[in-house]
Amino acid sequence: MENLDFNNCITRTNCAGFSVYRGKVRDVYTINEQKLAIVASDRISAFDHILKEAIPYKGQILNSLAAYFFEHVKDIVPIHILDIPHPNITIGKKCTPIEIEVVIRGYLTGHAWRTYKSGLRELCGVKLPEGLKENERFTSPILTPATKAKEGHDEDISEVDLLERGIVAPEIWEQVRSYAFKLFERGSKLAEERGLLLVDTKYEFGLYNGEVTLIDEVHTADSSRYFYKDDYEHTFPKGEKPKQLSKEFVREWLMDNGFQGKDGQVLPSMPESFREEVYTRYKSLYETLTGKKFTPVSTKDFDITLENVLKQQTGDNF
Repeated sequence: MENLDFNNCITRTNCAGFSVYRGKVRDVYTINEQKLAIVASDRISAFDHILKEAIPYKGQILNSLAAYFFEHVKDIVPIHILDIPHPNITIGKKCTPIEIEVVIRGYLTGHAWRTYKSGLRELCGVKLPEGLKENERFTSPILTPATKAKEGHDEDISEVDLLERGIVAPEIWEQVRSYAFKLFERGSKLAEERGLLLVDTKYEFGLYNGEVTLIDEVHTADSSRYFYKDDYEHTFPKGEKPKQLSKEFVREWLMDNGFQGKDGQVLPSMPESFREEVYTRYKSLYETLTGKKFTPVSTKDFDITLENVLKQQTGDNF
């Protein structure tokens, strides 16, 4: 059992002199008109709520995993990363976000399964056949977009609706959807080489000087779900739940403790034992997917570290 530092989790960063936008798990600082500093905190969210407790080194794991995959997809799509001066910090191009979460699903799992189980046979405008089983692989991956809510829940939307509502220009959307399927194909190949199956994932895109650019993260545990290939091939035919590497087990723990993000429900507190389990699963995903050992870097006095990075970046020209 590792000696985790639960007292120095990065839950909220502060750096005077820089404007900041706080997302669910990231704090984003504007450096200048061209650059941002994106801080991967140790906050964790589920059902569109930030949980009360943070997970030690979660930000480092996710940021490092995202960096690994960005490096492996930059031949497919322009990426936003300029530099990673610290395991929790990414310096990226200041893009104008496209306000759609681009979700690609290869299997009937999670939200897709809950929708299907409720009796619906259409998801985001995609028709689903009768007789599918939980965790069954689709004949080919499907695209199920969602609007990005500033507060509350993201909402499913069809491609037809997002175009009719003018959320994305048609020519931009064609590029986005093409990139998304190519990224999923690459992510699936990389996962399978490590004995995993990429089940589903979300991508986020922005425009930088008019060019569609991949932003946020890619193929991490916060944005993706993985099955162990051998385990899936053994368990699915028997109707058993396959072992997975994802954040779904956090959602399941919350549901078991009476929380699903609905009005009137009280967000439960995570005991340290469960927080350690979450850390262990995130670490396992990183090490399984990259083949590298994860070694934490201390996050004590992180605001001082962040301030030094931002001041240095302000002086750099780009």
